[in-house]
Amino acid sequence: MTTATATRLAEPVWRVRREAHEQRVDGWLEHHLHRRRNGVKHPVHDFLFTYYSHRPAQLRTWHPGAGVLLEGGAPARDYVAADGGTVLDPALLAKRADSVRWIRDLLAGTASRPPQLGCFGMHEWAMVYRQTQAEVRHNSWPLRLSPSATAEVVQERGVRCTHFDAFRFFTAPARPLNAHQPTRDSQQALEQPGCLHANMDLYKWAYKLSPLVAAELVADCFALSREIRELDMRASPYDLADLGFEPVLIETPEGRARYAAEQRAFADRAAPLRAALITACDYLLTGAGSADRG
Repeated sequence: MTTATATRLAEPVWRVRREAHEQRVDGWLEHHLHRRRNGVKHPVHDFLFTYYSHRPAQLRTWHPGAGVLLEGGAPARDYVAADGGTVLDPALLAKRADSVRWIRDLLAGTASRPPQLGCFGMHEWAMVYRQTQAEVRHNSWPLRLSPSATAEVVQERGVRCTHFDAFRFFTAPARPLNAHQPTRDSQQALEQPGCLHANMDLYKWAYKLSPLVAAELVADCFALSREIRELDMRASPYDLADLGFEPVLIETPEGRARYAAEQRAFADRAAPLRAALITACDYLLTGAGSADRG
């Protein structure tokens, strides 16, 4: 990228932004790192650091995204010297253009569809269907219902999961009960903006675009993912009351109504983040790409 087309950030400005980002992220990392040092597992919040591959240090690392020159900055990983500062190495985008395009197409396809709000979080129930307490993923935490009663809920309510990365964790006997049979190849055709996991995954797509997008956008997606994960597990068959998570009783009409309302609220909050990621991808594939070739 030529520095003539880059937004310039004065050193005092970008240092303030970096510090603010680090402080924000530290508020999320403190308890996780303490638990990790002490070998304590958390069935809700650990997901953001075990299922997702972005490490705490990576989340904490600030980057302004493509198209920004940091005045007074020293070259670092993925950055090169330019005109009194540093910019992202233009070669980085060239290496990742196919990935950026795939992510952009997935996000745009998801945004184009109406949200489906009738799943009621049954994906988590399908992950323990016909398993004993010892077999379930979070076996240190009890199920709210017996295994047989849990199975009855799954059979009575049915499963309507559109998200492949949730479906692949279903137990074998639960998979035929799903209204969809998602695959990695059908992911772009099936994902829809009401899905909790599709909205949690905005964090995944944001960090996979890093450092081509701003760290603040990655953090915004993480913050939403963290809240969605709490609803995901409150509506699950696990009893997490001792951790302070009030259950959403999706086996009842009142619980299903509550879940759908919270699901819609998260879909509304996810929409501008998805739009921001699409805009960032478009910039990378058009504006930033043409500037790099200039």
